[in-house]
Amino acid sequence: MNKDQVTVKPLTIQDAEAFKALRLKAISDSPAAIWPTYEEEARTTPEAIGERIRQSGTQIVFGAFDSSRLIGIAGLRRQPLLQVAHKAVLWGVLVDPEWRGSGVARMLLESIVAHARATAVLQIHLAVHTENPRAQRLYRSLGFEPYGLERRAVRVADRFYDEEHMVLRLDS
Repeated sequence: MNKDQVTVKPLTIQDAEAFKALRLKAISDSPAAIWPTYEEEARTTPEAIGERIRQSGTQIVFGAFDSSRLIGIAGLRRQPLLQVAHKAVLWGVLVDPEWRGSGVARMLLESIVAHARATAVLQIHLAVHTENPRAQRLYRSLGFEPYGLERRAVRVADRFYDEEHMVLRLDS
């Protein structure tokens, strides 16, 4: 695993199958970290996946590739409404378990932040599982600051998980 051979670029419709496969792998590995269940994600149609990853003026999904293999993803979405268009939500950040700790997530997030700056986003919001200290440290190292805690944000079977809400202000 050589991070120097990894490229980060926006996903296209041609990446839909790899996107779905990576999300299914991540859900199997960490079911509490991703909202849809494995069954819900498995039922997602190719058309729905295409819409989820289609780049537009309000959304983009970046992929990290080891050669042609998708090994990580991160999405950014914002509302088109003028009064809230200054903020966006970071979603779906995940890295193939084999590549975790290699710097791929940081590469994806740096691409997200650069895109946000280039499209006049002034703040990026996210929610991170409180039992994922590695992700929390990464977000803090990039300047994200916590602003709230949502208790019982996710329920997997009979267990609840909390999420920390964070924001990165790009205009300060």
